[in-house]
Amino acid sequence: MTHHVENVGEYLKENGIKPSYQRMKIYEFLLHNKIHPTVDTIYKALNKEIPTLSKTTVYNTLNLFVEKNIVNVLVIEENETRYDAYLKLHGHFKCEKCGNIYDIEVESDTLDLAELEGYEIKEKHIYFKGVCRHCSEEALKN
Repeated sequence: MTHHVENVGEYLKENGIKPSYQRMKIYEFLLHNKIHPTVDTIYKALNKEIPTLSKTTVYNTLNLFVEKNIVNVLVIEENETRYDAYLKLHGHFKCEKCGNIYDIEVESDTLDLAELEGYEIKEKHIYFKGVCRHCSEEALKN
């Protein structure tokens, strides 16, 4: 599952966002790091390269991206907000051991949504929790 953007600056402009250096770097991080990062993760990854970057800037930038519908918010755990630049409908699996979140392909045409007829759907989330393949294999080795 990939989301490809040729020119991040142009993409941001097309979506009504002034493409500052910090905004472009934050969006590029989301595109190239499919880890569903938190504000902290993005801040720690970019603050060496951009010493003037603050957590507030990362937070405000992500909120702008969400508002402009170029990034989705993931709240699988109540105390943890993560971000995803892949906008096509897909599910997520969170490993309870390593904490990683994996994208899961979902066939939207096979979902029976007849019971929702007449409802106004504003968000769609499909989450699974358990133990990922990697952690399961590690447990078998030990």
